[in-house]
Amino acid sequence: MGKASARAANAGIQTEQAIALVRQENDRFSMESGRARRAFVLTFGCQQNEADSEKIAGMAKAMGYEIAATPEGADLIVVNTCAVREHAEKKALSTVGQYKHLKAQNPDLVIAMCGCMVSQQHRAEEIKRRYPYVNFVFGTAALGAFPALLWEWMNTRRRIFRAAEAETAIAEGLPVRRESGYRAWVSIMYGCNNFCSYCIVPYVRGRERSREPEPILAEIRELVAAGYRDITLLGQNVNSYGKGTKAGWDFADLLAEADKIEGDFLLRFMTSHPKDAGKKLIDVMAASRHIAHQFHLPLQSGSNAILAKMNRHYTAEKYLETLDYLREKMPDVTVTSDIIVGFPGETEEDFEETMKMIERAQFDMIFSFIYSPRKGTPAAAMEDQVPPEVTHARFDRLLELQNAIGAEKNRELVGKTLRVLCDGESKNDKATVSGRTEGNKLVFWRGDPAARGNFVRVKITSAEAFALQGELLND
Repeated sequence: MGKASARAANAGIQTEQAIALVRQENDRFSMESGRARRAFVLTFGCQQNEADSEKIAGMAKAMGYEIAATPEGADLIVVNTCAVREHAEKKALSTVGQYKHLKAQNPDLVIAMCGCMVSQQHRAEEIKRRYPYVNFVFGTAALGAFPALLWEWMNTRRRIFRAAEAETAIAEGLPVRRESGYRAWVSIMYGCNNFCSYCIVPYVRGRERSREPEPILAEIRELVAAGYRDITLLGQNVNSYGKGTKAGWDFADLLAEADKIEGDFLLRFMTSHPKDAGKKLIDVMAASRHIAHQFHLPLQSGSNAILAKMNRHYTAEKYLETLDYLREKMPDVTVTSDIIVGFPGETEEDFEETMKMIERAQFDMIFSFIYSPRKGTPAAAMEDQVPPEVTHARFDRLLELQNAIGAEKNRELVGKTLRVLCDGESKNDKATVSGRTEGNKLVFWRGDPAARGNFVRVKITSAEAFALQGELLND
């Protein structure tokens, strides 16, 4: 590259300009080598990370890369990391460690890391020190800078670390390469202001920033027009949407407007915080045409003492008020939750309060986690960390109770006919087709996988804790 190119690389060029410059370089490479460069994007973590990775893949495709299904033979590897639990961090680092041999085979391979884990300064320093074959790193706030960072690397060959930086304005209009042709993620806000004492998210994704309503609604309209049937609105605390927007809408206002869009589709959202799940939101859901009667409402603990230590800003009693109103307005609603077992200071009495709460709440499903200390969070420095053997024993008891409840809730659906969005053939049995109900319950049946991406009617014939079995109705 010439001096002019190097100057451009260091000048903080805009996303669109960087995409065009990398595209030119990749087109030149294709002409000389007779093949296109290939990019592989690997994602760890939550739906927000999946949505971010779809933008990364979209930008890579716009820059002239073919998107590869495996890292072998790729010219660019981007690993999008998670920091919610230590296991996710270790898995990401282990995976990147395995790419060392790919770099040895192809010294021109570019390896980048991004996401929540690398937004922690100590992890960025570890990557800089222990993984010299990682070429550049960028945090969650620098997603739109990905093409410019790649262009800078291509010109300077200097390692780049943009791990921790202040929140920036949300980049609109980034290219997206969606993994599905009928299910889609739409990020409506980024960051979190809650600072739960166990959670690293506010430190790695910054404070809350909401998109203006019109770009969100335009994105939903485009998806519906393109045939998407299941659209999920995403945010770290999705129902606190709207703070700082010019429109001044809250989340219920946004949902009500999105529900006016014509088409055959379901609208979902996650993740909610109980303190922001008000009656206005529930009323909008109950009166809607498109909003799925499904609500993921993380409880985390049934003990008020532990909820206070978690900095959750609600009590078990207040949570149940919300839950009861939700079921009053939508008797068919599917409710799922998150539970953390073994939070610092959790006594046997605290855990029994959680068990009583699960019995009372009758969740359709829970996502249960053993507490994982996150460096830099208040909970990591708390005394009375619960011994692993106690935590694991409690975890097993929790699962046994919830599995029994989940199985009974599912058995109530036997004999009913449900509308299911078909996902095609099952991964484990090619003769079986799978799909999801409006309540996001997994259903299996014998049928034609060609119905993938369409709504079908399935009569439920049997039920287990985590799935339903049924038969396709041909009417």
